[in-house]
Amino acid sequence: MEDEQESQIHRIEIDMETAKYDIKRADALSRLHSNADFKLIFLDDYFVQEASRLVLLRADPMVDNPRELKQIEDKITGIGVLRQHFGAVYQLGNMSQAALREQELTREELLEEQLSQDGTLQ
Repeated sequence: MEDEQESQIHRIEIDMETAKYDIKRADALSRLHSNADFKLIFLDDYFVQEASRLVLLRADPMVDNPRELKQIEDKITGIGVLRQHFGAVYQLGNMSQAALREQELTREELLEEQLSQDGTLQ
């Protein structure tokens, strides 16, 4: 029974470390989003201006070369993928905060149970 509890505690501690890492990444991204240079280069220029330029370029009838169209579409896709990645980092960070609280409670319960069992064995 004790080995099983120790194994559970160990798994929970590993999960807690992963959750802390995910929270750290979301916090780092949040700090980036509040940085004026990041806002200028990524949030305003890349995600808005460049995306708009590429969409308009993609719709331009003068751009009819399949290779050029593919390059434009790939760039548009790249912008979307990066935005999705940022969203996923935030979502995972939020989910990890809730999970971390639960994992901490579960670990404490297991440790208390383990201590009470050790006390009754003596």
